Order: sequence, then C-alpha cells, then structure tokens
Amino acid sequence: MPIDVSRKTSPVLSNTIIQLNELSRKNQSTFWRDIAEKLSAGRRRYASVDLGKIERLCNEGDTVVVPGAVLGGGNLQKKITVSALKFSSSAVDKIANVGGKHTSLVQLAEENPKGTNIKIIR
Repeated sequence: MPIDVSRKTSPVLSNTIIQLNELSRKNQSTFWRDIAEKLSAGRRRYASVDLGKIERLCNEGDTVVVPGAVLGGGNLQKKITVSALKFSSSAVDKIANVGGKHTSLVQLAEENPKGTNIKIIR
C-alpha cells in the first residue's frame, strides 16, 4: 500500500517521505518505511525532541532518528549522530560543539539502508 503525500504542502516533506519509501522498498527495510509512515501522519503527531532528552536516552557514538524536529533545549555532552526532518539553529550549534553530526533522514537512509543500530526517539 503506497503512502499518500497528496495532502502535504511542504515539497521538502513530500520528497523526504517519497525517497524514504523508495529506499525502504529497494533495500527491503521496514525501518525506513515506518519512519516514512510516521512523517505522513498529521503534523500534530510529529515528534519535537529537546537535546536534553536525547542526552538522557543515548550513549556515546549512537545514531538517533527523530521523525520530526530537534530543538535546542537542554545540554548535549555526547558525540552522537542525529537525523531529523528539521533542526533548530541552537540544536545544530550544540551538536556541532560536542563533535556530533546532524544529517537529513534521506542522507542517513542512504548511509544505512537497513536501518541497523539506530534509535528512534519520539
């Protein structure tokens, strides 16, 4: 069953959902299909996660996916890779200051097509 993006007004969001769905089909990965389905739901269901929550739930070197936005609230002390639909400017700065990495969802899906060893935080 295809994921419907006809009601999405953001071309970036629509393209992200379509690309994640295509990558999941191509690589036979249900992980990226689940992320695409979460993003195709209503905007009220998107995750908005502060860096403080990511700090509490992750270990050094982890890779994290947030199906929504990463906000700059809290402190981040661990060097991790964070992938999300959107990042606040303060979140990008804090991730970069500790030596971490922030990526788009599609970029991470291309680097890790099976979605192994990735944590989803909502």
